[in-house]
Amino acid sequence: MEFRENEAIYLQIAAFVGDNILIEKWIEKIPSVRELAGDLQVNPNTVMRAYEFLQVKEIIINKRGIGLFVAPDAKGKLKDYRKERFLGQELPEFFRNISMLDISIEEIQSRYVTFIQTNNQPEQP
Repeated sequence: MEFRENEAIYLQIAAFVGDNILIEKWIEKIPSVRELAGDLQVNPNTVMRAYEFLQVKEIIINKRGIGLFVAPDAKGKLKDYRKERFLGQELPEFFRNISMLDISIEEIQSRYVTFIQTNNQPEQP
């Protein structure tokens, strides 16, 4: 995994875990702290911090003595969290950029439709 410098590593690991939950690679049990730290070649404390973050968001749960598991409705909670983060942080930056570059909403819409078609995703209203 390549880490970006503009975001805390634990948040990037939390996003990685979330991605694996959303694509249903991890349906029930998730890797242990040591296992994921080894796979990602990071300090186990960093993975522990990511897992604690996800537990606070009720995306994963700890079953003592058994391990960490995907929480019920984890996908819905992940989507809600990511949507709120996108709308609050990334979208304003996106709007700032398209405004500065004089990119029209029509061009954005056209490229979005092309993206949906080429990625075989259902088109959003």
